[in-house]
Amino acid sequence: MWHDNDFTRRLGLRYPIVQGPFGGGLSSIDLMVAVSEAGGLGSFGAHHLAPEKLGDLTRQIRARTQRPFALNLWVSNQDPGGDRLSADQFAAAIERFRPYYDALGMTPPPMPERYGQRFEDQVQAMLDAAPPVMSFVFGIPSPAILSECRSRGIATMGTITTIDEAIAMDQAGVDVIVATGFEAGGHRVSFLRSAEESLTGTLALIPQVADRVSRPVIAAGGIADGRGVAAALTLGAQGVQIGTAFLACEESGTNELHRRMLFTDDAKYTALTRAFSGRLARGIRNRFVEEWEGVAPLPYPIQNWFTGTFKATAAAQGRGDMISLWAGQGAPLLKHRHAQELFDALVAETAALLR
Repeated sequence: MWHDNDFTRRLGLRYPIVQGPFGGGLSSIDLMVAVSEAGGLGSFGAHHLAPEKLGDLTRQIRARTQRPFALNLWVSNQDPGGDRLSADQFAAAIERFRPYYDALGMTPPPMPERYGQRFEDQVQAMLDAAPPVMSFVFGIPSPAILSECRSRGIATMGTITTIDEAIAMDQAGVDVIVATGFEAGGHRVSFLRSAEESLTGTLALIPQVADRVSRPVIAAGGIADGRGVAAALTLGAQGVQIGTAFLACEESGTNELHRRMLFTDDAKYTALTRAFSGRLARGIRNRFVEEWEGVAPLPYPIQNWFTGTFKATAAAQGRGDMISLWAGQGAPLLKHRHAQELFDALVAETAALLR
């Protein structure tokens, strides 16, 4: 049976379908609970949350589902120079973004105390919260952290973009390896080489990784319907991680403008850009992406902080040209607007193809 394998048995799932974790507030408890209750693995991108919020988040989730779920962190959440700006540098950065504040009728923000969270603080809070699964991107946690996860009964799931990263993840003893092709929406989570040097497609990546590692492989990138699930399983994956299709559902944490854009012809045209966060990510091409082409962004998370100061206002004003519209190359395949409908379709289509 296609949904009974090492991966589903290890995590206690009915179906090998993982909802991709969305960072920056795009995740929601409603969505992850819907997926987990349907028999898959719901996920919540928590890298933007302060450590003290992680325990509360875990308790809220457990109050709504007893099924397995995953919380996701970024192992590397700061690029060189991304921890601070001098007063002069901050003033110069404000001037770079002033046209966007002016267009939205906003007053530029004051300098913050910090631009993002520290993984070292977050991961200790994560260990204390002890979710069923800790997933992570942009690197591999230390052996001590992985050992602590095992001792607390926390399954680990790490994401890779290349064969070398997969081998490193396997040797580290991570329980499940998510192999993501460049078709995927959102951030390219490479960690051994630059993201631009790690752009392997899902079709080529999955069988090569499956041939070289001993852990279950989960395929991600460009999968939006049962055909993609069946193809990934045929290529050697034991499950799939689906992002854009779940992001488009009403239960996700994104805004209505973003969801609506995922069902338009604009979704056919995605771009890999560092414009919004300072790290390479795939989203629908728009004015902001085009205006930053050839322009060096500030390092992550500083660039991300600045764009985050106006994205909510831009969305509220219907300015799709000024917000990050994360989307994978499979977006034109989207049909469903509710998580249960999408999940049921994935199961039925996959079963029919693999029967």
